Amino acid sequence: MSGPRVVQAMMSGMQQLDDLDRRIVAALQVNGRASWTDIAAAVDTSVTTVARRAQQLLSDGVVRIIALTKLQQGGDGDLFLVRLCCTAGRQLATAAALVDRPDVRFLAVLTGEHDLIVEILVPRGAGLHAVLVEQLQGIPWVRQSVAELVLHTYKIGQDWSRQLIGGADQLSHPHAPHLCDDSHLDELDTRIVALLHEDGRAGFQTLAKRLGVNESTVRRRCEALYRRGCVETVTLVPAAVLGYEAEVMLFVSVEPARLESVAALLAEHRGVRFVAAVLGQYSLVCEVIMPTTEDLYRFVTGTLGSIDGVRSWQANVEALTVKRGFVVVPWAGEALANARTDQA
Repeated sequence: MSGPRVVQAMMSGMQQLDDLDRRIVAALQVNGRASWTDIAAAVDTSVTTVARRAQQLLSDGVVRIIALTKLQQGGDGDLFLVRLCCTAGRQLATAAALVDRPDVRFLAVLTGEHDLIVEILVPRGAGLHAVLVEQLQGIPWVRQSVAELVLHTYKIGQDWSRQLIGGADQLSHPHAPHLCDDSHLDELDTRIVALLHEDGRAGFQTLAKRLGVNESTVRRRCEALYRRGCVETVTLVPAAVLGYEAEVMLFVSVEPARLESVAALLAEHRGVRFVAAVLGQYSLVCEVIMPTTEDLYRFVTGTLGSIDGVRSWQANVEALTVKRGFVVVPWAGEALANARTDQA
């Protein structure tokens, strides 16, 4: 069994990776472009073993590595978080109607009052009514929507599984926060990033061949983009295969004067993958991923519940992540294909 079938089997049966595979994936989440040699040192095994196992995980679609620019993270438009209520039984059909939109960065099926959450990038100058009302609510199965403007993003964390390995620090390449704009990337930079968005581990030689330029130029450009913080490598993996049980979206009501301090405290927690201030009923949106339901309970009662300034919250379990980082995740493929077949 290979390719998408492996992913489908893992997700349908909740089969987990073994300990070494999990540690390799965790290392790739810390630095998706780390060399096999560095990863082998971090997980304490041979370079040959790491290369063989990691390449198999990538080939099977269990792991997907992409590159995103800071512009793709909202720098060239306004991000909206939209929660949708759908006709019963049509959640995946609605997701299938949304997933191929290039302006959708994140899409997941939720439990609770709302069925889907969509993070959509609306270019500045675009008509909000056309995108958020005519297009989204024009989908046949959408009954209701709530759109909230993302005012500020405090954290987008990629290393929530870092606790699985002990040698993660040697893989990290921290840089100062960077506000990117169009002037930072010229035409060649944009073409390089487009290829890295398809394959975040693509080598300099491969990139140079596809772009028709020399390897040293590509190497220099890539190193500059990563060093300045214009580009970030993101490793996508289904949480379930790493043994994580709980993925939750929290909508948190906060006293206005304490918004910054509450967001900062939440962002410090490794299990918090995303924190943003939004303009809407709730002050903050927080995506949390925890190894077990018991860990989630301790987070809600011991962390969130003890932060001064938090008034209340609403929680929704993520039943299925469909798109992240503008990429359709491989493990959602079967569910989307079935939904499209049912529509035909």
